[in-house]
Amino acid sequence: MAMAKKVQGVALITVLLIVALAAVLVTQMTGRLQLQMQRTNNITLNQQAYWYAMGAEAFAKRILITSFKDDDTVTHLEQMWAQGETSFPVDFGQITGEIFDMQACFNLNALREETTTAPSRSGRTDMQEAFKELIVSLGVDGADDFAAEYMTDALVDWLDKNSAIESAGGAEDNDYSSKEFPYLPANNYLASITELRLIEHFTIPVINELKKLVCVLPNNNLHKINLNTISSEQVKLLEVFLGIPLADAEQALSARPSDGFKTDKEFFNHQDIVKHNNITEVIKEQFVVDSEYFRLKSIASFNNSYFALSTLMKVESNNNISVVSRTIGRE
Repeated sequence: MAMAKKVQGVALITVLLIVALAAVLVTQMTGRLQLQMQRTNNITLNQQAYWYAMGAEAFAKRILITSFKDDDTVTHLEQMWAQGETSFPVDFGQITGEIFDMQACFNLNALREETTTAPSRSGRTDMQEAFKELIVSLGVDGADDFAAEYMTDALVDWLDKNSAIESAGGAEDNDYSSKEFPYLPANNYLASITELRLIEHFTIPVINELKKLVCVLPNNNLHKINLNTISSEQVKLLEVFLGIPLADAEQALSARPSDGFKTDKEFFNHQDIVKHNNITEVIKEQFVVDSEYFRLKSIASFNNSYFALSTLMKVESNNNISVVSRTIGRE
């Protein structure tokens, strides 16, 4: 009798252990199933937000085509593309987008190659000297002439095709490979402004201020600044690249018609500009009144999912719009 009770007790314990194990397995399976269902739902929501963003890109292309349909020789801030940030409600979400002229800034990749300017007495080209002056004009603590020279030299070495240090402030393989977390310089075009954080001598305060005045055209050293689309906050570009006082640059820019200059000659014939004999034809060639590169920054939301997309577009000669690059996420 006692043996039978003992066997029954063992059997009961075994059953309880099996039930407990089954309960644990069911709980884990249920948890994993819920997690997988939530993951699938998140992917679905994110995918919908992505397509909303792609829709914003297609809409931006149509806006650019419409803006230049009647006049493709002038780009100015009164055109449809330059209306600032715009939001559109959609089912269960919202699309926000803004188009920027990528020629209303200085393309950092223009420092990679220069065939139109000769080295100055300092050994740097005119464009490199202008970029150095641009850094100094930011008024950032520690960004004096000496520091600006070193930043310019390091950027030029980062961009050039060789591994030789070109000047005192330059930096190449040995400088970067000796860091705590070593890497090598690109010796190629910049892909993003944030890449400046990798380059020797550049500081975060300088980079944050430069972002207001410079940009990056991937794999392109185009240097053509649009006189019609630079803002009053970017007038320093005129000061440093024309080599004129800031006050004269501001006066000339304030005389810009609402629909922009029809030709660059209108700007250079302004009384505050024409009096400067140092503005050569080579310098004037750096400025235009039309643009071909634009960037759309869009953010699409769907339920609780968000998708940020930055699209660089080029307006072709026949007003077709081609996508140069897409960047996912906020810069």
